[in-house]
Amino acid sequence: MGRFRRRMYEEYAHEFSTDESYNIAYRKVKKIKGFYSHLKVYVIVNAIIIISSLNRDFVGNHFELRGFQNWEVYSTAFYWGIALAIHAFTVFGPDIFFNKDWEDKKIKKYMEKEVESKNKWE
Repeated sequence: MGRFRRRMYEEYAHEFSTDESYNIAYRKVKKIKGFYSHLKVYVIVNAIIIISSLNRDFVGNHFELRGFQNWEVYSTAFYWGIALAIHAFTVFGPDIFFNKDWEDKKIKKYMEKEVESKNKWE
């Protein structure tokens, strides 16, 4: 735990420990931070792989650009990119389509529908 976060936690722990909205926000921030860490490692590792492959493509006095002919160089970035996209969807995706407002609207809609059906037969 970082110094700033530890100090903040110690100062405000009594206020936030029972606050459910704080706990939800804290979990969300941890998920977002995990995604950005994953993205950072993805960019660094794949940059190293691609740059090191460019050194092998240097033939004689000129660069030999082979594009995607050298699949083993780009396969890591491709498959890891799919995993990164899935991670991004798990962190950001569900809120895009089915956020809290959507849930509340659907609940109200079904409750109103239920009330109408009860009143219909009375």
